[in-house]
Order: sequence, then structure tokens, then C-alpha cells
Amino acid sequence: MKEENDCNPKSKPLALLELFAASTKLGLTSFGGPIAHLGYFHDEYVTRRKWIDERVYAELVALCQFLPGPASSQVGIGIGLIRAGLLGGAVAWIGFTLPSFLALTLFAFLLQGYPMDAAGWIHGLKIVAVAIVAHAIIGMGQKLTPDRNRVAIAVISATVTLSWQTAFSQALLIVAAGLIGLLMYSKTAPSDFSSLSVPVSRGTAALCLGLFASLWIALPLLRPFSNTGFLPLFDSFYRAGSLVFGGGHVVLPLLEREAVPAGWVTSEDFLAGYGAAQAVPGPLFTFAGYLGAMAFGFSGAVVATLAIFLPAFFMIIGALPFWSSLRSIPKVQGALMGINAAVVGILLAALYDPLWTTAILSPADFALAMILFVLIAVWKWPPWIVVAASAAGGMLIS
Repeated sequence: MKEENDCNPKSKPLALLELFAASTKLGLTSFGGPIAHLGYFHDEYVTRRKWIDERVYAELVALCQFLPGPASSQVGIGIGLIRAGLLGGAVAWIGFTLPSFLALTLFAFLLQGYPMDAAGWIHGLKIVAVAIVAHAIIGMGQKLTPDRNRVAIAVISATVTLSWQTAFSQALLIVAAGLIGLLMYSKTAPSDFSSLSVPVSRGTAALCLGLFASLWIALPLLRPFSNTGFLPLFDSFYRAGSLVFGGGHVVLPLLEREAVPAGWVTSEDFLAGYGAAQAVPGPLFTFAGYLGAMAFGFSGAVVATLAIFLPAFFMIIGALPFWSSLRSIPKVQGALMGINAAVVGILLAALYDPLWTTAILSPADFALAMILFVLIAVWKWPPWIVVAASAAGGMLIS
């Protein structure tokens, strides 16, 4: 089966426009953190637009778990790359990132004193994330865990994820699931898998990997010789983006160790900005924009945001062209069957912790989650309407 990909010269402008519209909508409505983002992406890119299929999406999610940087943003960049090349990756990132970047840069100061944890509409947005992710898991599970062996892999993966939560546990779990899949399915792997055309050359991919490593080594060496604030700022946020696997809340301790001792923000301002970041959709990494703005104004916000996301760009561009060739090998296909089942299990674990444990706190919360799930899965309401309904519902039950 050939995967559709509008990358010829005539269709590329239209593909870029569609990509920007889709990613911007996600940037405006994707509340709930990185795991919830994967559910929103699945609904928009796989279910509604059918730009990629379930297998490719699960493989992309698994690949991004191995790469440093914000995993959900990398998935979005990867879909943009597959859809429309390097420019498509940039457009997908801009659309998804710009709304939260502008909100945190322009309004974080006003949000500092607002009691975010007590806001009913914020709680409603946490509840809709539960419904979105549950719907995505059901859809992925039906196609990626069709037999009892892969169901077992998914359940074991969920159990291990919940009981062993470290920075590298998910990556190690994916490796183990890949080995199991290699042993069990390499001789029975389907031959009708979707082709994956990535319009990026291997030379460009190798160049990006080289730039990633070069900057990681060079920036700390150049930092002591800088007479301006922007090089230290760029170095700190680039290293933070380079050392985080899975993204999201994992980056916060790294950012605090960089920003507070340097005097860019106080501990109180750091925590206030983090509270504001919970109130906006899109990637949590745009918290870097808030910190950069606190230190150096709007220019600092731009520098910090570009620096923290740059490693994600280098790594996904560097990995995808090689990955698109490797995945066609039968043994790799067998491994991917195990990996895809593990991804379902990892998302299932995330549905419980942190989403369920922080959102479903009462019978009323559970009732609202069920209503939102029906609106998404049965009535097929557009996500932005469901998000608005969840915010209103959260205010009513709080």
C-alpha cells in the first residue's frame, strides 16, 4: 500500500498550507501535556486526515522516544517532514508551537499570580485529555495488538511503565519489545506494510547529526569567551533540549538549574511561569520562551525557544531517512510489531498516570470524561468544540 504524500512541486504549497492549518489548530487545542498531544495528533493526522497510517504513527512515536528532545513535538515535526520535506517539518513545528510561545511570552507575567490549580476550566482541560488519549489507545490497540501475544506485550509494557518510572525505562522497554517481536514475528511479518517516503536525503540527515554533535561540544567551550547574554542563554537551553528524553516535565529540573543560579529568574518566578505553562495548549518546552523573556525580553524568548527545540530538529531529520530504509527489512518489521504493541502499553500506562490520577478526582469528573469520550468517539465532534465543552464542564463541576 502506497502512503500518500503530496511532495511534488505543484502540490507542495497546498500541502504546506494544509499542514500549517492542521498544526496551528493542534497548537491552539492540544491541552494536557505530551502524552495527550499524541492522542490529539492521532485524531488529526491518522484518523481525520489519514496522512499516515497506524503502523507508521506508532513507529514514529517509538522512534521519538529514543531521541533527545520533546517527543510529541518531534512526532509533529516528523509528520511534517514526511508530508512536505524540511519546510514541512518547520511549518508543522511553527504551527504547533507558536500559540503557546506567544501566550507564555506575552502574558506569563499576568498569569504569575493566578491560582492555576484552583481554576475549574483548567481542571476541565485535564479531563478532556483523558478522553482524547483513551480514544487514541482504543483505535491503535485494535490495529496494533490484534493477537493475544501482542496484547500480552502491551499489558506487560503498561505494567512495567507504571512500576518502573525512570528517564530511560521507556527506551529500554521498547528495545525489549523489539527483541521479542524479532523472535516471534520476523518470519510472519506482513509484506503489505505502508511505504514511507521521506523527502530528505541521507546527506542532509548526516549533516544534521553532525551539527547536533558539533554544537553540543562547541557551545560550552565558547561560552566563557562571550561578552553578551545570548550565547550563554543559547548554550543552556540547547543543552537542556539535548539531554531530555521524552520531553515534557522531565526538562523542568534542567531548566531550573540553568535559569535560577544564573540570575535570569527567581525561584518564585520560575514556579509562577510553570503554573502559567499549565494553562496554555501546545508543548511545555515553550516554557523556555517565558524564561528567555524574563531574562532578556522578547529577543531572549526567541533565542531560548529556538535553542531548546533545535536538538529535536537535528535528531528527527537525522534519523528519519535512515529509519525509512531500515523498516522495510523483514526482521526489522518483526521487531516493529513488538515495538508497536509496547507503544500501546506505554500510552495505556500514561492514561492512568499522570492523566487519570491528576484529572479524575471525583464521580463528577468521571461522568464528564465519559460524556467527552462519547462526543469524540461516537458523535465525532470536532476536537476544538470538545475542548471548549470540557473547559465549561470543568467550571460547572468545580
